[in-house]
Amino acid sequence: MRLHFIGVGKMGLPMALHLRASGAELSVSDFDAARCSLATEQRLTVATDTAQALKQADGVFSSLPHDAALLKVAEQVATHAKPGTFWVDTSTVSLTASATAARICAGAGIEHVRTTVSGNNKMAEAAQLTVLASGPRTTYDRVLPLLQRWGPNQFYLGEAEQARLMKLVINLMIAQTSAMLGEALTLGRKGGLDWHDMWRVMGASAVASPIVKAKSAQLSERDFSATFTVNQMIKDLDLILGAGSEHQVPLPQTALTRQLMDAARAHGDAEADYAAIIKAVERSAGLST
Repeated sequence: MRLHFIGVGKMGLPMALHLRASGAELSVSDFDAARCSLATEQRLTVATDTAQALKQADGVFSSLPHDAALLKVAEQVATHAKPGTFWVDTSTVSLTASATAARICAGAGIEHVRTTVSGNNKMAEAAQLTVLASGPRTTYDRVLPLLQRWGPNQFYLGEAEQARLMKLVINLMIAQTSAMLGEALTLGRKGGLDWHDMWRVMGASAVASPIVKAKSAQLSERDFSATFTVNQMIKDLDLILGAGSEHQVPLPQTALTRQLMDAARAHGDAEADYAAIIKAVERSAGLST
């Protein structure tokens, strides 16, 4: 099987490496020359002509940063890939852009599966992602052995945009968890609780969700180096609020979390981990960060 992967960023590169391990003949491309260089260092074949790579591919995968990139790739796939080719996209994008991309592909006979993933780049490297899929069921069944290369859990959710929406639902909860931690930890710290003690107790308590445990080792040392940045979370929160507006669902807590992310960005934490929202709450309480 011949595959082409577009978008070898922090998530796309390890996912592409896992596909290569399946034994498929794989080429890759990216809009960023630096990412292509990193792919070459990993001994991936970087296509010099994306259009030609798409013409030769039996399947296309992509991991893209935003709506505009998704729609650009949709046009490329529809123009150059042969009918019957499958396109598996893993991007976090708006429901509107996703539906538009699907229509573009359908008009060209391309079988489009939306397969958003839950997890960060470290989980991608370790093949521990959760895959959320929607689109034609027969195509999903066809690509499932490849999706299983990315992690132990795969969920098929429906024929249309369910995977995109489910990813936004999950990211809403992740963002709100960071806001909750900000308020709780700031209250404790302002009241005299030791920072390390709070993390130890939370990790042994009823609120020790997987995301809290995953963040504990890093944040207990006040290490805000990014697995997913404030800027990236702001982008996703805008998508979440847009989906809420589209479906007439009020999301007032999410809107406040979005504002707190702006406060973190304004204080220079745009490229820090999204958990830097904790520092934004601390500043509002007069604490040093």
